[in-house]
Amino acid sequence: MPQVSPSQARLLTEARVGHLATADAAGVPHVIPVCYALAGQVIYSVLDQKPKRASLARLRRVRNIQANPHIALVVDHYEEDWLSLWYILVLGRAELLWEGEERVTAIRHLRQKYPQYRDMDIEGSPVIRITPTKVVSWAAEPARAQRQGGPSASPGPLTG
Repeated sequence: MPQVSPSQARLLTEARVGHLATADAAGVPHVIPVCYALAGQVIYSVLDQKPKRASLARLRRVRNIQANPHIALVVDHYEEDWLSLWYILVLGRAELLWEGEERVTAIRHLRQKYPQYRDMDIEGSPVIRITPTKVVSWAAEPARAQRQGGPSASPGPLTG
């Protein structure tokens, strides 16, 4: 299992939103913005109580993960000054946690990161557990990204 580097972990911890890509059994993609939390080398995202068009179990991301556990999560930073751009791409396997201690721990991590979840009834909601299989990152100018709270490393791929 690849390791999330310290600079990548700092970015994943500080960033507020990622974009989760799933695909169905035929490979048809589906991308949505998600809230997430990094806990060690695992990333969690809960199916929360914001309004949705389908029940939690019928959401496309849930059906896709059940049919095809391969996912991608992109966390990035954009500014008009392109020297400030950076991203992290996490490729991995997803599984749904419907119960258990790990699910409870994941919800605790998510509530620490997002105050909105503290007042939301998510105790009965499934959690998506992402286990990275590959982590790729890049910054246009790493020193600038570090000053802005982003990752630090040599130009190009972020490894430090």
